[in-house]
Amino acid sequence: MVITKHTLVALVSDKPGVLNRIAILFRRRGFNIDSIAVGLSEVPDLSRVTIVVNGDATMVEQVRKQLAKVIDVVKVVDITDEDKVTRELSLIKVRASSNTRSEIIQIVDIFRANIVDVAADSMMIEVTGDEDKINSLYNLLRGFGIKEVARTGRIALTRGESGPIIIEDKEPKSVRKEPKSEK
Repeated sequence: MVITKHTLVALVSDKPGVLNRIAILFRRRGFNIDSIAVGLSEVPDLSRVTIVVNGDATMVEQVRKQLAKVIDVVKVVDITDEDKVTRELSLIKVRASSNTRSEIIQIVDIFRANIVDVAADSMMIEVTGDEDKINSLYNLLRGFGIKEVARTGRIALTRGESGPIIIEDKEPKSVRKEPKSEK
């Protein structure tokens, strides 16, 4: 039983309570969500949810199937093994004095990050990239003293012309009309 990080992507109805139902499902299964990111998708009235969870392939597949049964979930796919681009955004507020500012700026430049705020005793850095890049920058900045950190969690898209999350039927299950039976 190999435990790995899995990236699940779901298209869900953009309405109140959907995220709560998803979180409850994971809680019932005893899974800890490493990160969850939600935002609008390319389909009107649908949101894209990217969930990162640790587990073996069988357990995660079971959760994926349960997730697909949630009424407001249109489609859910495990893209862990897909060719994909993943990114995360982080804001890091670090202690900074006039003596340490230039060193912090050099580190930020190496990581192609941005300084988005400067105060008398701190600097706020914005960095985008994969988890390793963000963790590396964070670890280098820890020596100066981290005041605050905010991270978005992973978002991901599969590479290429079409991805596994593209849907043909764009109507959420909750609003689909059942075909009338003929007598």
